[in-house]
Amino acid sequence: MATHDVFNQSPIFENVNFFTSDRALTSAVLAYGDDKGLANFGAITGSATSLEHGQLANEFKPQLVQFDTKGYRVDKIKFHPSYHALMSISAKQGLHNSVWQKQPETNVKRAAGMYMSCQMEPAHCCPITMTNACVPTIAKQANIAQNWLPKVLEPNYDHRFLPMEEKTSVTIGMGMTEKQGGTDVRANTTKAEPTSNGEYLLTGHKWFMSAPMCDAFLVLAQAPTGLSCFLVPRFTPDGNQNPIYIQRLKNKLGNIANASSEVEFDKTAGFLIGNEGEGVRNIIEMVTMTRLDCAISSAGLMRNAIAQVINHCDHRTVFQRKLIDQPLMQQVIADMVLDHESAMALTFRLAHAFDAQKDSQLEKLFVRFMTPVIKYYVCKMVPAIAYEAMECMGGNGYVEDGPMARIYREAPLNAIWEGSGNVMCLDFLRALGRDRDGFAQLLDSFEGNKQLQQEKQWLADRLLNPRGLEADARIIVERLAKMVAASIMATTKDEFITQNFINTRIAASNHQQYGACTLNDTAQIIDYARPA
Repeated sequence: MATHDVFNQSPIFENVNFFTSDRALTSAVLAYGDDKGLANFGAITGSATSLEHGQLANEFKPQLVQFDTKGYRVDKIKFHPSYHALMSISAKQGLHNSVWQKQPETNVKRAAGMYMSCQMEPAHCCPITMTNACVPTIAKQANIAQNWLPKVLEPNYDHRFLPMEEKTSVTIGMGMTEKQGGTDVRANTTKAEPTSNGEYLLTGHKWFMSAPMCDAFLVLAQAPTGLSCFLVPRFTPDGNQNPIYIQRLKNKLGNIANASSEVEFDKTAGFLIGNEGEGVRNIIEMVTMTRLDCAISSAGLMRNAIAQVINHCDHRTVFQRKLIDQPLMQQVIADMVLDHESAMALTFRLAHAFDAQKDSQLEKLFVRFMTPVIKYYVCKMVPAIAYEAMECMGGNGYVEDGPMARIYREAPLNAIWEGSGNVMCLDFLRALGRDRDGFAQLLDSFEGNKQLQQEKQWLADRLLNPRGLEADARIIVERLAKMVAASIMATTKDEFITQNFINTRIAASNHQQYGACTLNDTAQIIDYARPA
């Protein structure tokens, strides 16, 4: 501008390799496996081109088209081309199916990809997650699996609105929530009537059905003998459009690039998965895998927010000093980094447990008990970090021109999706009630210093006593998550990170705001988190 020079502004955070620049990520992956191909994907997800796709996919929202120009019902969703570009990038990396291939990648390696893809743009990860998570449920019904899983396992993305037989690949969504039930899916009223040809006709509604342009949906409905799970395709086997009537798209706070909808079923064709009356049992594996992705993507959002802040503070001068060199700012950033490090320790340990549970009873116990605990703890941290990161960047963080406002609006979602905080705590208590001996075995496996052993003893005394747990469930679950995180960090993280975490999260009383504690080695902690 002719009126002034632009200076003392941080550079745009782009063209950064989201893998090689992230020490927490690289160390987490190498702790459990190999990193082949992840550096290439990191370069793609952190590129200016991919980040612009993320911006455009959110700026130009999905649009519902209910009727064509002649008045026929079509129920389509129009997406900006950048949304399809994002889906193609993630699908090419195999994030929608790689753990189910004949030569599968590990859940750890896929977790690294999801963590980076979320930083590229989080909303498109919803159908990617559901497509990956649907496989164990669909596999329960051999005739459906035979027809659908080959297309689910194709390593590409085909967004065309066509019958499954005419497409190169498919994506799968989910519809469980109804107006009157919410989390209580057993209160669903949608009816499923069997027909003579083996199909069921569904009549009712879904209050939330995510990614309505998927090729099929796993849906819960009331069959004659109870709540059951059905595959509901967009097209019937004869090639006609299945009557899935999209009433409107949800006007959401965040997750803008991904469409979520309200739908009506009017004698809509569905195909039974498993047995009637076993709907929750048959869909629970999909739900569990989705919860893993909620934690992974939450860790990715935390990383993106912190990396943006460090990039800003490294270059911004205030009161004659760089922000990054000012002691109070160092306390705030380092404090956020510690929570992110604990999130990484927990999520990648959980991903490893998913890989190892077939051959280890202890890993199976880790998945059973720690999935709701980790989902609760990690997802709950994101809004606070997103807010604090935005404040660190001031007005530059508050405007929609940059990514921080989008991160902030996205931050609450994963804590709500697939079970809110109270649901996660109650799920943990239910698992505990079914197998206290198994939990005692798992708890005994966690090691650590004297402080961790004291915390473990408190948890053992509290959790193995069945009386009066529900009211204190959040306190118990949070303390369990922190103890397990510290135990994992003690063997996978540098001592200056682990000890600061123990000193401020376990040995000391909880603090309410970032920076409201005394940390040592703040510059070293920030340097550890600084994007390389």
